[in-house]
Amino acid sequence: MTLEPETKPPGSNNTTTHPEMRGEDGHLHRSWIERLIANIEADNQAAVAAAMEGLHPSESGDVLAALNAEQRRALVRQLGDRFDFEALTEVDEAIRVGLMEEIPNADIARGVQDLDNDDAVFILEDLEEPDRAEILAALPTFERLSLKRSLDFPEDSAGRRMQTDFIAIPPFWSVGQTIDYMRTQPDLPDEFYQIYVVDPGYKLVGTIALDRFLRSSRPQSIADIMNTNIIEVAADEDQEEAARLFEQYDLLEAGVVDASKRLVGVLAIDDIVDVIHEEADEDFRRLAGVGDEDVADNVWDTLKSRLTWLAVNLVTAVLASMVIGVFDATIEQMVALAVLMPIVASMGGNAGTQTMTVTVRAIATRHLDTFNASRMITREGLVGAANGVVFALVIGVVTLVWFDDLRLGVVIGVAMIINLVAAGLSGILIPIALDKMRIDPAIASSAFVTAVTDVVGFFAFLGLAAIWLV
Repeated sequence: MTLEPETKPPGSNNTTTHPEMRGEDGHLHRSWIERLIANIEADNQAAVAAAMEGLHPSESGDVLAALNAEQRRALVRQLGDRFDFEALTEVDEAIRVGLMEEIPNADIARGVQDLDNDDAVFILEDLEEPDRAEILAALPTFERLSLKRSLDFPEDSAGRRMQTDFIAIPPFWSVGQTIDYMRTQPDLPDEFYQIYVVDPGYKLVGTIALDRFLRSSRPQSIADIMNTNIIEVAADEDQEEAARLFEQYDLLEAGVVDASKRLVGVLAIDDIVDVIHEEADEDFRRLAGVGDEDVADNVWDTLKSRLTWLAVNLVTAVLASMVIGVFDATIEQMVALAVLMPIVASMGGNAGTQTMTVTVRAIATRHLDTFNASRMITREGLVGAANGVVFALVIGVVTLVWFDDLRLGVVIGVAMIINLVAAGLSGILIPIALDKMRIDPAIASSAFVTAVTDVVGFFAFLGLAAIWLV
């Protein structure tokens, strides 16, 4: 079974998708992948190349993710020089690292040479230092120095994400001179949103948006039309802070400067979209206690990612069990308590998780600060109390009907109110406290909030029962 090459229209580019590749739901068609796999296993290199030709890098990444490890290696080997290394920026780290370990360093050097600086850095930063040095040594001098400079910046910094191709001109040029310059220079970036104006020391003194530039007459001076209200990003700035600047000021592109304020690169909106996605995905995984786990991780890596926080949860569960143990005599005298106490703890845990999720996200986006923290704490306490009253009435009535015991209904109702207030307060106070201690609240909050709601819930319910019922 082979996949016949398709005839492509003149002028087609690498954003053309095979029409039969995806279904209406956007997922890869099983039949298309099965034909590709059959061609890979048959070593039908012409059919494999035809199947992959014209795919956007993100689509090639989807194909790599759909194959198993052996099939991926065979695909890359059969494509040879036609393999688009940009596809490696569109897959999970586990897939990317696995493939890079199989590809000779000479081939990697050839592949990254054709990529934008930021994409090349994204690929090279995952390699071991000896392999990275060997690949850089095989590159032309200019590309090698440019990549090495970006790789010298901290991981997850703006310097790692920036593109080093940009248009920089002096302020004394005219619009006409700039146009002539851009028409004659072969090494300018393929896409850009603004032009950067620099002084002789390459310090950023202004920017010109393309819309304003194109509306200006040729004789006009660059100094007269440039925007001097500059928003720049430090190269060692965390990429999440850079993304926040783009969000706050609705930027499409921003200059990146080094410690001497020299312009060294630019950040574009497409890079920032990736950052926003990565950071949100990271926060989501950390809230669940799964670390940097990817879909493509193997069993051992997945186990390591989850084991630590499961162990922490075990400690908090033991703590809650110790509270129950204090009231074992009370439970023995009234079996209904054992039936009802998980309800109090479960409701508190869910309420705490709701508040914690909102708080952690507000901290990450800087929407929670010293000016509104007290208001939000008060709000969450009142919301917890209101929820407690509502569900206290519901569970109180259910308990009365179920066990025909009014006092038991009152006890669980009061315990519900206490625990939901505690859940609301712990859900906001614990993340804030962790953030003040410079501990990532997305990682650590869940275990502590669960511990508080379990301990308070059990203690309130069983304590009230011991005082009033037994």
